[in-house]
Amino acid sequence: MSESPGKPFLPPILVIIFGILAVSTGSIFVRYAQVYAPSIVIAAYRLGLATLFLAPVVLIKNRAELKGIRGNDRRLAIGSGIFLALHFATWITSLEFTTVVSSVVLVSTAPLWVALLSPITIKEPMTRPILIGMGMAFFGVIVVGISDVCTVQSWGMICPSFNDFIRGDAFIGDLLALTGAWMAAGYLLIGRKLRAGISLVPYIFVVYGIAALVLIIIMIVSGQAATGYPPQTYLWFILLALVPQIFGHSSFNWALGYLSAAFVSITLLGEPIGSAVLAYFLLDETPTLLKIIGAILILAGIYIASRSETKSQEIEGEEALAD
Repeated sequence: MSESPGKPFLPPILVIIFGILAVSTGSIFVRYAQVYAPSIVIAAYRLGLATLFLAPVVLIKNRAELKGIRGNDRRLAIGSGIFLALHFATWITSLEFTTVVSSVVLVSTAPLWVALLSPITIKEPMTRPILIGMGMAFFGVIVVGISDVCTVQSWGMICPSFNDFIRGDAFIGDLLALTGAWMAAGYLLIGRKLRAGISLVPYIFVVYGIAALVLIIIMIVSGQAATGYPPQTYLWFILLALVPQIFGHSSFNWALGYLSAAFVSITLLGEPIGSAVLAYFLLDETPTLLKIIGAILILAGIYIASRSETKSQEIEGEEALAD
């Protein structure tokens, strides 16, 4: 059931870059859809349509492998789908209460939780370069987050008090985005384990389908309507399913077959940069100097971590040839 070993048909780093560009559109499409539809409905359509788009390919080309997902792999896939459903339910809802940059920055802290849990859950040690890259990237995330609530003046920086921060919608949105990061960490960790034995398309079909089912149940229980929205709303639903979900998240899932969970999760920190750029052109959110500095730090951290991963792959390849 596993994919054939050897050199991938595309460089994993290139696929990761494409994935970052694709997922960066997610928050923009969500914002447009939220004008007409509740967040849970948006999440359910995103995963439901993605599953439907994948169904013909899976049923024609991967039916035997799909039937072969049994036992512990099936239980892990169900768990992964639940984590993914909760990730989208909390993160998409957070965009109702806070800014695009704040939401995406906080949900991008998933690598922190992956790094903390990887040695325990999937026995993946953290190398020093990845830790350094992660530290730089997270410092950049903090800078971007601060830039969203603080104002830089010629005499210093003005920030709201903690009490003022925890009042109002922004705090709720930030907490929901952080919860989304915890759920994403669980999804990534399980995905790393499953992708070692299940090829990409059957894996994402099962996980997306389970996540869609969970979200549909939440939608029904919460009394949200699945239909009756303006036509343009369904366009945003379709774009969400195709661009950030199938093209974006599937790129990361493919990369999990070749790269460590810690590294793949670090590269997700590139999403705030892409989202900030799109928000500037489409939502009139102008990035500040602090945001730019934070973006540079994030990219530097991703570069350091990627160099470490690439060297590790080269060593593994040389050892395989020697065998």
